[in-house]
Amino acid sequence: MTGPERVDPALVDMLDSVFAAHRPARTEVAATLDVELWGLLESLGLTRLTGTEPHGAGAGWPEAAALLAAAARHAVPLPLAEHDLLAGWLLERAGLPADGALRTACVLDADGRARAVPWARAAARIVVLYPDGDGWRVADVPATAVAVTGADSIAGEPRDTVAVDLAGLDGVPVDADVTDRLLLRGALARAVQMCGAMEQILELCVAHTTARTQFGRPVAAFQAVQGLVTDIAAESSLARVATDAAVLRAAEGDGDGLAFAVAVARSCAGHAASVVVRNAHQVHGAIGTTLEHELHGLTRPVLAWRSEFGSVQHWDDLLTRAALDADGADGVWALITRATM
Repeated sequence: MTGPERVDPALVDMLDSVFAAHRPARTEVAATLDVELWGLLESLGLTRLTGTEPHGAGAGWPEAAALLAAAARHAVPLPLAEHDLLAGWLLERAGLPADGALRTACVLDADGRARAVPWARAAARIVVLYPDGDGWRVADVPATAVAVTGADSIAGEPRDTVAVDLAGLDGVPVDADVTDRLLLRGALARAVQMCGAMEQILELCVAHTTARTQFGRPVAAFQAVQGLVTDIAAESSLARVATDAAVLRAAEGDGDGLAFAVAVARSCAGHAASVVVRNAHQVHGAIGTTLEHELHGLTRPVLAWRSEFGSVQHWDDLLTRAALDADGADGVWALITRATM
């Protein structure tokens, strides 16, 4: 599977074709913005896929998920989620104008600082959500007015520290629940990306074990190896099903059941990541740890994304509290059905 069934297969094929032609060199550890590819995606209307017309394509979560998963499958690092699903969404929520400038988004603390901001150094503008008394405000800040200290995730992607002078901001007040909804959007985007990468990891493992021979027969013929690959397939499939359900739930709006659906997706994807990455490197052996092999370009992002927009424990704790607060088995079943229907 590559995403929710309602997505046109022709779109998925087109995305795979575009990203396959722009894969970064395998020996590149630090991720940099492919300006040429970003321009191509912008000309195709894909960088602001979910934005309302005339500033966006007017698509929804299923199409955005297909885009994110395709980029992750081909190990192409781009601020697609940050520019569209986070920054663009915040601008629309605040009623602020938008243009074609590359943006990312972050939540500032009371001192005007935020850590691990994705792609801050590459952005022309940063959409900031910051506290103001008992409420929140949104401002669209030019990068020249932001102090950016570079840092990278374990995947080599920019996760910078930013500092903004709050006194110089003239933000627009937004609803109090915007921070929670922004977290859910970022968390779901990362689950989609993790699933895209894990499915490609499975394909690499199948190809490697069927092509490589040991003691006169394919490695895939050994029961221990079969067990490793089977666990990868099972865990990645479970994560995909849970994530697809959350994507379809998000496509219906931010109503009842979305938080639970996202928590399920992130919990399943987070636990799957441990099994998939460990088993994949066991299957590939030493060759999978070399820079020349494409495996690390998939496993490192999976591990990095797993801890962003809430850790695995954060989402596990949310599910535990939801189950404990439910009224017995019937209450838990009601949670499940609200999240998937």
